[in-house]
Amino acid sequence: MAETIDELEARLADLRVCLREATRARDKASAGRIRREMRGVEAAWEEALDKEEASAASDSTSRPRSTSTPNGDKENVSRPPAGIPIREQVHQSLAILGAPAAPKLISATYQAFFTEPLIATKLASLRRDEERSFTSQGYTRPYYICAALTHDRFAVARGLLAVSTWPLERRIIGPFSPRVDFLTHAVGTASQIERLESLGHQPSEEAWRLLRRFAFNIPGAHEYGEPDAARVIAAAQAETCVHQETDTIERVAAAIRARNQLTDVQSLFGAQLQQVERRATVSGP
Repeated sequence: MAETIDELEARLADLRVCLREATRARDKASAGRIRREMRGVEAAWEEALDKEEASAASDSTSRPRSTSTPNGDKENVSRPPAGIPIREQVHQSLAILGAPAAPKLISATYQAFFTEPLIATKLASLRRDEERSFTSQGYTRPYYICAALTHDRFAVARGLLAVSTWPLERRIIGPFSPRVDFLTHAVGTASQIERLESLGHQPSEEAWRLLRRFAFNIPGAHEYGEPDAARVIAAAQAETCVHQETDTIERVAAAIRARNQLTDVQSLFGAQLQQVERRATVSGP
């Protein structure tokens, strides 16, 4: 029987504790085994989340909207349940986009694929709240909403949010990363539309509007009338091939330096320049 999201999150929390203990004990064999198991659980968690998202999208197509008649009377209405934590809303959007993103895009993505609105103003303090939680509790949560980092100083890449479970290379922003990440966002959005259509669901007008915004900035994605998801994916992937090798080299090199210089908190939420320099000096060349 497939595990539920709650069960998978509990397993991830247990594995993180075990990984921390193995790392402290310098047991590389156990740490490697635990990391492999974590990757499998994280993949299962993402798959379970995809199913939950598709189910939510299905509910939205059958759920009547709140409207008012001309005389001001309310029609019979059923609203989506309120109270989804803002961090979970952001995580769901980032899972679709697949790369660090700004609050405005995160909000637009959530609006496109889910029924409950994401209030962008609530994002202002989210990263600071997540940092405080991580500092006090460590790896007790299955994920944190964290920062993207600049490739040179490992400072916070202003305005970009990411997910703590992503590899460091994916969260570092190099010279070519903004374009590569834009193309990744386009592929993620188009893939989500394809996923909904394959399940027999009609994507919202907001989803198509978001896809058009990406398509108009990708050569080959919109020359033949209204863009479709498959054409956007093909065009975005074709352009990604042009930049990806250089971008990957920059990100990997920066990630290697970051792992040698940063603490766990700094690797997720950014570091001040003097902190990095001090740590590098202590560690030696």
